[in-house]
Amino acid sequence: MELILYSKPGCHLCEGLMEKLVQIDNLAIELEVRDITANEKWWAAYQYEIPVLVWRSPSEEITLPRLSPRAPVSQLEKLLQQYVKV
Repeated sequence: MELILYSKPGCHLCEGLMEKLVQIDNLAIELEVRDITANEKWWAAYQYEIPVLVWRSPSEEITLPRLSPRAPVSQLEKLLQQYVKV
């Protein structure tokens, strides 16, 4: 499963999401972290939205629904499993 995480340095919500992704054992997750401060287009799109998690399918990129920062790892895992089956 290829995921893109739009983030920026010092974003505690982004760091928390990354920690949760690492805890998911039963999905092979390949994570690309994109620093929105390095790209004007990313900054304009996501400066007020991070963390933004995107699933990269073979044919498209789909922005996943945002979970509460307090959501447990199990809820994140269920969300990701919905896209593995697509």
